[in-house]
Amino acid sequence: MNQSPRYRLNRNTFGRLVFTDEAGVAHDAIVPVRSFPISNPNQGIALVDPHGHELAWIEHLTDLPEEHRALIESELASREFMPEIKKLLKVSSFITPSTWQVETDRGGATFILKGEEDIRRLSVTSLLIADSHGIHFLIRDRLTLDHHSRKLLDHFL
Repeated sequence: MNQSPRYRLNRNTFGRLVFTDEAGVAHDAIVPVRSFPISNPNQGIALVDPHGHELAWIEHLTDLPEEHRALIESELASREFMPEIKKLLKVSSFITPSTWQVETDRGGATFILKGEEDIRRLSVTSLLIADSHGIHFLIRDRLTLDHHSRKLLDHFL
């Protein structure tokens, strides 16, 4: 059952999402953030301002009116580009920042890992790696990587 939220969501003239709260205060350039982007992408979505403050919590995307759901899905699709790393070919050094050459499900890629804190564990075996430009790379199951890739990755975990 779709329930009307107590806020408004629309795009401004620059195409950015604007969240207007119950008090009528408009918050510009808000970003939807999935809590479970891999395991349950349509559940637990926060709307956050540019400073990272949560403005609203959406338990299930399907609970929203179609207009809000379409805006959020569109925003997520435009900013979510998450290639899956299949193989680590080379790292420039075992201290950060380091340049990684990888093979992904979308082809070869080279990126800079700024620090070990940019490698986030999603589960016991899956990892999310953010490069210096904010692009996220997924390792769905590090145990299925080849020996060389696991050995390189272990230096950073």
